[in-house]
Amino acid sequence: MKLTKIEQVNEFLSIVDSCKGDVTLRSLDGDIFNLKSKLSQYIAIAALLGQHGDELELFCSDSSDEGKFMHCCIARTAWG
Repeated sequence: MKLTKIEQVNEFLSIVDSCKGDVTLRSLDGDIFNLKSKLSQYIAIAALLGQHGDELELFCSDSSDEGKFMHCCIARTAWG
C-alpha cells in the first residue's frame, strides 16, 4: 500500500502496535523498515515526513492488519 501524507503519527503508530503480524515500510532504494521495532519506527517516521515520504510502501504480513490501515485512511479521507 502506497503511503502519502501521515499527519496523525501517533494514530499510525498505534495501529502498527495493534497489528498481529509484521509491518514494514519499503523504499524505492530497497530499504526495509520493520515498524514493530521502536528504533526503526523513528527512522521510518522521519522518512515518511521527509521529502521522499510518498515513495514508501507499507506491507503487512497479515491481511487483517492491512484492513486496519485501510480503515484509517478511508475514515480520514471521509472526515477530512
